[in-house]
Amino acid sequence: MVVRRACVVRQHYVPRDSRVARAAQALAEDGFDVDVICLRAPGEPAREQLGAVRIRRVPLRHRQGGGAAGYAVEYAAFLVAATILVAARHLRRRYRLVQIHSLPDVLVLAGLLPRALGARVLLDLQECMPEFFATKFGVGPTHPVVRLLEVLEQRAIAVADHAITPTEQMRETFVGRGADPARVTTVMDGADPGVFVPPAERETAGTGTFTLISHGTVEEHYGLDTVLRSVARLRGRIPGLRLEVYGDGSDLPRLRHLAENLDIVGLVAFSGRFVPMPDLVAALGRADIGVLAVRPDPFRDVALPGKVFDFVAMGLPVVSSRTRSMQETFGDSVALFAADDPDDLAQVLLALHRDPARRAALVAAARATSEPLRWEHQRRRYLATVAELLGDAAAGDAGSPIPSGASRSTGRPHR
Repeated sequence: MVVRRACVVRQHYVPRDSRVARAAQALAEDGFDVDVICLRAPGEPAREQLGAVRIRRVPLRHRQGGGAAGYAVEYAAFLVAATILVAARHLRRRYRLVQIHSLPDVLVLAGLLPRALGARVLLDLQECMPEFFATKFGVGPTHPVVRLLEVLEQRAIAVADHAITPTEQMRETFVGRGADPARVTTVMDGADPGVFVPPAERETAGTGTFTLISHGTVEEHYGLDTVLRSVARLRGRIPGLRLEVYGDGSDLPRLRHLAENLDIVGLVAFSGRFVPMPDLVAALGRADIGVLAVRPDPFRDVALPGKVFDFVAMGLPVVSSRTRSMQETFGDSVALFAADDPDDLAQVLLALHRDPARRAALVAAARATSEPLRWEHQRRRYLATVAELLGDAAAGDAGSPIPSGASRSTGRPHR
């Protein structure tokens, strides 16, 4: 039997990056021998075996606050390291598939030697890099660097054998800039039902508490300051009100200080770290509302926080700021509020607290909307894309190939 080998490359931390971890696991379950090359966070081993997936961590870290030059240096350093590692391993192991996850888009170059020697390169465009740069550094769409990044994005798609991306809005953006629609497939980030198992009944039922929850990287653009201000406005109006924030990030010190200034320290709990998945699932099982307060901008209007699928899978009603991707994906199945408006968020939360039937209706509607987006369905789409790319009819449970743009089985798209 011929061993099918794959190498997955991501300039981030794995398994913290759940999209990468799930893709690698899906490949392993489909019979691939899988290597992952990624960054190494403090305390992580240089090499780790997670089930059938081998992780090789490069001794580099992402550092906040380095400016555009800092990002360029980080990207260049990892590109060089990944290119050398992928090439050396391919010469020994002969990968059939090299999967590159952006950012940066030019990381696709790490797969060129294996491609020249017969491997196929799949580019996972997890972000829109021109919009990321414009938003991160406050420049307009006509800025020379933004224009350059648009060119590099399109070249990266052309260099790869195929591309996937997590939202239909992002796919439309790439196609709108010139990408061949047949070369870009949407594969969404639906929650894994084997991990996110909702409780038989909410553990807060009858306890007199009303818990809001948010999890993931704690950065300013996620708008948690809006949630804190809203909690301050609702103090005394919602009995047992509590906000739990699980994760770490550069905005955590500012949020702690804000909680002190708003005199709501007793109502807010910060984990201050990324907690193990079982602990997070347990916390979601104790919560009443999942809150997303993302600040809309050209970058985040086409992206969708994967945590929304975690909330839905765990049976939580979702309250979210209005972004294009959220509205087009979930519509009326989530409760929307105006971004950066703590008063509007407070009114939405107060109304939901007073109306349990409305909360239950939101949960049911979001489950129905997200059903085709669940990971078991997206996993089949992903493996079908890989099988078609490799011309591999024996690709396990990949199913029949799915057309590149087919992601709207609900009449709406995703992330």
